Amino acid sequence: MRLFLAALAGALALASGAACEPQSPFADWAAIVVAGDDHASHTDELTETFDNARRDIAAELVRKGFSKVDILQFSVRPSRYPDTRPALADLGPIAQGLDRLVKQAPGGCLVYFTTHGAPQGVALDGYLLPPKYLARLVDRSCGQKPTVVVMSACFSGVFIPALAGPNRLILTAARRDRSSFGCSESDTYPFFDDCMLKVLPGAADFIAVGPAVQACVARREQEEGMAPPSHPQVSVGAKFRATPRPFPPSAG
Repeated sequence: MRLFLAALAGALALASGAACEPQSPFADWAAIVVAGDDHASHTDELTETFDNARRDIAAELVRKGFSKVDILQFSVRPSRYPDTRPALADLGPIAQGLDRLVKQAPGGCLVYFTTHGAPQGVALDGYLLPPKYLARLVDRSCGQKPTVVVMSACFSGVFIPALAGPNRLILTAARRDRSSFGCSESDTYPFFDDCMLKVLPGAADFIAVGPAVQACVARREQEEGMAPPSHPQVSVGAKFRATPRPFPPSAG
């Protein structure tokens, strides 16, 4: 009887401990991660930089408390990546996928693009996605939910005016009039995505990510003599800033 009671007490203690574990603030967030191109800068050579970033950013989001089933990945060459099973990077599937995810994970939204960019928008499988079209997609699917949008591309600061809002954090790889770096066929990741992957594991929350990535990119560009500097941009809405969402300690 004593052994039985001891075992029962132990089981109850374990169950109580599990029940007390805090749930991640991002466990019910929808997330999409899009690799919008597969060509290197200034050449016709193929590059894995954007798909490498897509794959590893998605994996890092899971470590930061997102649910794997609530993350969709997109690639211009989905058949090449059976391990991560991305969908085709096209505006229709992206919009439909985000709509579906938000219904099953209504807590918030994360939208991450890694691709080439121009002053008119970002590359999405051979055409340019302008800021106003991405803004419509995010407005329709995410609405007033807390939302993080990350645009890793040259000239991506052009997206901030269209996307910024009180419930949103927007982070871009460059000023609206500047290039970003690291998109050759020999690069593993673009500079910006590489810094995201370095910063996210130790970050307390998304608000802390922006300044840390800015500093990381500036150091890398200075070390490698890249000029003019890209100047990543950050916009944090007042409502988003007033409601901190810390990453789970065990996920960092």
